[in-house]
Amino acid sequence: MNRFKFKLRTMKVADFGHVRELWKNSGISLSLSDQPEELAKMLERNPDLCLVCCETGGKIIGAVLGGFDGRRGWVHHLAVSSDFRHLGIGTMIMKELQGRFEHLCTAVKLKLEVVSSNMEVIAFYKQLGWDERPELVTMTKTLRD
Repeated sequence: MNRFKFKLRTMKVADFGHVRELWKNSGISLSLSDQPEELAKMLERNPDLCLVCCETGGKIIGAVLGGFDGRRGWVHHLAVSSDFRHLGIGTMIMKELQGRFEHLCTAVKLKLEVVSSNMEVIAFYKQLGWDERPELVTMTKTLRD
């Protein structure tokens, strides 16, 4: 039996420092779009789709940003603290987020991006029923530094 108790809740502006630290410790590269003022914009547009998972004492041990563009749901920066991996937390977060996309947004499709060398994360998403689309090329354009 799992000795930990976890609580999922919506993210708050006050969580940004802890969430950014979790992302850094998880190997997620942070950019200008991950600064607190940019995260606040994401949270304002998608208040029910940005989630944190806390342990009993309130420490944030998991986080994800969900965004809805009117047709598709986007998953950004799912991370679970290394001390709490392989306990089902990532799966729990993704199932909750998927349910919110289905019920709150009526999203038709969900999308996310994974660095191609991150085989463990690719395997995690495949286990959750996600499909790779090797024929797609991700392209970005930076508008400001």
